[in-house]
Amino acid sequence: MKIAQVGEEILRTPARQVSESEFAQEALVTFIDELLATMLEANGIGIAAPQVFDPRAIMIIASRPNPRYPDAPDMQPLVLINPRLKQSSENKVWEWEGCLSVPGLRGRIERPDWVDVAYFDRQGKAQNIKLEGFIARIFLHEFDHLIGKTWLDHITSTENIMANDVWAAKFA
Repeated sequence: MKIAQVGEEILRTPARQVSESEFAQEALVTFIDELLATMLEANGIGIAAPQVFDPRAIMIIASRPNPRYPDAPDMQPLVLINPRLKQSSENKVWEWEGCLSVPGLRGRIERPDWVDVAYFDRQGKAQNIKLEGFIARIFLHEFDHLIGKTWLDHITSTENIMANDVWAAKFA
C-alpha cells in the first residue's frame, strides 16, 4: 500500500466511523492485514488508515524495537477501530516523534503520559484500555491521523523539528 505524504488531502480529512455491517465483511480483515504489513515493511510502530488513503477510523499500534525506534517497548499489534479518547492525564511529557507520512523529519511534541481509550476490536467487540508512556504516545499520534492532524500541528517552535539523520546522531 502507498503511504500518504504530508500535504496530501487525506491527511487533513477526519476519518469516518466503521459501520457495524463492515465488521462482518472479509474485506475489513483483509484491509487490516494489509495495513499491518505496510506498517511493518516501513519500520513503523503505528499506522492509521488515512495514511494509506483509506478514510476509515482504523489504527494499529505495534511498538517494537526497530531501526527507527531502537528503544521501543515490544508489544503485540493492537488494532483499534473507531477509537475514542475517554480521558488523558494532565501530566504531559515532551518526546521526539517521527511519522511515515512526514519522512525525513522528527518533531519534539508534548503529549499526555497516559490515556483511557474505548474502541472496537477486529471482531466488532467493544473494548476499553489504558495506555501509558510510549504506547500512549503512539496512540495519540495515530489518533491525530484520524482527526485530520499530524505531529506538525503540535509544533510550538521550529527548534523542535530536526532531520532524522541529525536526530539519530544526537539521540540514537
